[in-house]
Amino acid sequence: MDARRSTVAAKIIEGRMTAAWDREVTVFLIGMRLNSFVRIRQWWPVFTAMPRMLREQSRDEDSGMLGYRLLWGGPRLAYLVQYWSSPEALHAYASASDKAHSPAWAAFNRRVREGGRAVGTWHETYVVPAGAHEAVYTNMPAFGLAAATEVVPVGRRGERAADRLAKRPGVSRSA
Repeated sequence: MDARRSTVAAKIIEGRMTAAWDREVTVFLIGMRLNSFVRIRQWWPVFTAMPRMLREQSRDEDSGMLGYRLLWGGPRLAYLVQYWSSPEALHAYASASDKAHSPAWAAFNRRVREGGRAVGTWHETYVVPAGAHEAVYTNMPAFGLAAATEVVPVGRRGERAADRLAKRPGVSRSA
């Protein structure tokens, strides 16, 4: 399923579902905070850079980006949750000189060096080993990791969170 489509009008999937993904996943969180609303010339380029990158990543089926969700944290904060097939795929995109990220990052750093504090940015990257993640979506449209990969009934991966997480290598299911 495509994590890029809106969940506002999306079809609700009844029951308890989970993500079929049972491999390692890289979760990348990135966002921006508007520190000064009135300094639009400083924050507007940052604000408009992300949609360009998302379009580019979405068109490239080999990029390794599985899906994403754009979220708002009030009037000052926008952030993005992305699911990647590996940290290597994420790093390859971020460092590719022929992709939108590299010039956008260079321009942002240039503005910051020139005293631009109107916008702040942040990111966090989590590499989650196979079997060390689980998700449940009840009466929801396709969402999160399941929207980025595939939605399946919870029973396919185990009825309880402990069952789904116990499938990690070296973890016993007894107890």
